[in-house]
Amino acid sequence: MTAAVRRRVFLSRTAGMAGTAALGLAGCGSGAASGGTVRLTVLAASYGRTVGSPIVDRWHEFIAAFEKEHRNIGIDLELAPIEKIDRTLAERVAAGREPDIAQSYTFADYAEAGRLYSADDLFDLSAQADFLTPFARAGELGFTEYGIPFLTSTPRLFYHTGHFARAGLSGPPTSWAELRTAARALKAAGVTTPYGLQFGPEAAEDEALAWMLATGGGYGGQAGYDFPKDANVEALTWVKEQLVAPGLAGDDPARFSRTPAYAAFLKGEVGMMLAHPVLIRAADRAGVPYADAAFPMKDGGAAPPVGLSDWLMAFKRNGHRQECAAFLDFLYSERATTRFAQGQGTLPVTVSGSEALRAQRSARALWPFIDQMPRAEFHPVGRSTWPKVRDTLRQRIGAAVGPGGDPRALVKTLQKAAEAAEAARPAAAQPEDVAP
Repeated sequence: MTAAVRRRVFLSRTAGMAGTAALGLAGCGSGAASGGTVRLTVLAASYGRTVGSPIVDRWHEFIAAFEKEHRNIGIDLELAPIEKIDRTLAERVAAGREPDIAQSYTFADYAEAGRLYSADDLFDLSAQADFLTPFARAGELGFTEYGIPFLTSTPRLFYHTGHFARAGLSGPPTSWAELRTAARALKAAGVTTPYGLQFGPEAAEDEALAWMLATGGGYGGQAGYDFPKDANVEALTWVKEQLVAPGLAGDDPARFSRTPAYAAFLKGEVGMMLAHPVLIRAADRAGVPYADAAFPMKDGGAAPPVGLSDWLMAFKRNGHRQECAAFLDFLYSERATTRFAQGQGTLPVTVSGSEALRAQRSARALWPFIDQMPRAEFHPVGRSTWPKVRDTLRQRIGAAVGPGGDPRALVKTLQKAAEAAEAARPAAAQPEDVAP
């Protein structure tokens, strides 16, 4: 098995947490300190009534299975709304009340401050080798992995096959010219939003990166930010002129975010859009006729997919390294991750989990997503300044592709914001009273 495949399984495992209890998965060594019960606090996200809502049930099932196998380790699950998870964690850390394990969209600032255990502290070499390479590398700071991929996936181009048939379209677009042609045909057939461009504040950075990768661009990485690439300007200019200006991307892409976009697709209001596999189950339940395809490169072929991941972190303050290691080892077991992925439409981030799911015909709908995972490319999540830069992108990108907008000015603004954030970054300081 290649290292890339191995890295893939992780998401599956992460997702599998819920299924662990249902399957009665066996745990690995407890690693708990001798004498009495150690209690770990796990801070995780809740998802309200969104398509991700069953994830909380999976947590409870997984924890029950873990505690049954590890009698001397108890788990206290604390939940925060997904939109507040980062702020909740930051407040806990600022107050000196770090959880033992936390879910978040960011990890780099805590790693820079020396607050986190590394993957080397938590997993043996064989377990680390099982993580899919691009996801493991995305969790690195200074070539050491601190962010553990969780609830991972990559998007594909979902399209409403009923609308496509009525518009006389025989299949998905394989280039941007074909995408524009399809959008025009969908509009002529009366589809409200031919292409669901998600440049609203929820996750505009994902949609934007998908278009930039499809022209050979991107945001940069651990070596630094690189927004002003000509390829990035080319991508945004095409979106502005070929989709937004002719009304092929809805009334106001700057206000169209991921959650309402998914809801609109399920109502039949969107012809095609980028979406993650979590939409599969919801579309099946809603009876929406759909298919998915790789997002196309501008001139044809499959573009590199955008890698998406929440991150798990294990904090040092309480000194529970062995117990955290036991919990995470159980969480990322092959059967657990595979089970979770089946139920939630997330993907395994380990090779073993990916291979196991890829072998199940019942998971056939996930196979194309799994197959593209080793090619995933990420936002610069390993830079502690990324959240500030990301917020600037979210606030400005919609206007940049709207009437009077200027994509080239936008990428220059983003680069200046990134450089200012980097210059203002304090030197990494080791926090006091943190257990080794």
